[in-house]
Amino acid sequence: MLSIDAGLQFEGLDNLFYVSNDNTANTILLVDDEINNLQLIRRTFRGKYDVLTATNGEEGLEVLKDNLDKICVIISDHKMPVMEGTEFLKKANDIAPDIIKILLTGFTDIEILTEAVNSCNLFQYITKPFDPNELIKVVESGVEKFNLSSSKSLMKKELKELFYQTIKSISATLDAKDTYTHGHSMRVTLYSLMLASQVNPLDTDFIEKVEIAGLLHDIGKISIPQSVLCKPGKLTDEEFVIMKSHSSCSEKLVHNIKQLGDIRAWVRAHHEKWNGTGYPDGLKGEEIPLCARIVAIADTYDAMTSTRSYRKALTHEIAIQEIEKCAGTQFDPNLAKLFIEMQDEVKLAKENPEKYYKMYSLFHKNFEAGKAQRI
Repeated sequence: MLSIDAGLQFEGLDNLFYVSNDNTANTILLVDDEINNLQLIRRTFRGKYDVLTATNGEEGLEVLKDNLDKICVIISDHKMPVMEGTEFLKKANDIAPDIIKILLTGFTDIEILTEAVNSCNLFQYITKPFDPNELIKVVESGVEKFNLSSSKSLMKKELKELFYQTIKSISATLDAKDTYTHGHSMRVTLYSLMLASQVNPLDTDFIEKVEIAGLLHDIGKISIPQSVLCKPGKLTDEEFVIMKSHSSCSEKLVHNIKQLGDIRAWVRAHHEKWNGTGYPDGLKGEEIPLCARIVAIADTYDAMTSTRSYRKALTHEIAIQEIEKCAGTQFDPNLAKLFIEMQDEVKLAKENPEKYYKMYSLFHKNFEAGKAQRI
């Protein structure tokens, strides 16, 4: 039996390294209707930071939108015509929640300050007249927090991409073990994503986890002997017991990867049946995790429509008929109904899985968007 070191851990890596973000310029946006204040603050930060200015909130929002990749701190006066500072910072927060926001105010009204902190994601407020040295310290602290937050976000994104690419590589390695199942994990993931997008279209976190579960659902087959996995004829009872162990092996292999969370139970349960006759735990109905019920339909459809060592592929139409016949016994009847309703799209995806995988994969979309931003 082959074994894998399942002790891989990603949690906490973002706390071990500090990655400088060269694309982030330390630029400050000053918004104040009093020119003297703007000039004073500009002189205060001369030589330390790049400074952009605006004389009211509307102008400030336009400057912010035009310089989102540069600005790390906004300093705004509170009492201004057109738009008060708290209103401006609230709108600025909607556009760029990570940018540090500092409010200058000649008032100490507790209601105004409470509103600013709660609704504007305020970093700090400074009362006027202010001490330039105090303002410098506050801004330096804000810039440091912004850069650290940006670095952590970048590292988390890069680690997520690395983690996903690693999972894809493991999945491809598994498929290569059996030439008859080449591309199986990717196609199962694709059909699972299509079905999950019908079930919870707005839950991107769930859909991302479905994608990982689809890619890893058969990872336990790495531990199945080649003679059993690729046997051209019918399996013996003993061989079938060995083959069935792959679902529990899949859970064991990913058990120590904390980021996978519920996915461990999902990969274990993808051969459970709605009527309780599946394996390894004989779960029934909604005892079976939703994702496992989704993957079960996708897995069965791909198995039926793919040529295996022991039989030729069934047609799309026959596979759909089988899923309809097994709704309520093998499959969640509601999910089976959804899958049947989208059968035309499924057939198109079956004919061009790589194209459709790119259409449905949230990871692929996010990474392509990230590449475009870096370019």
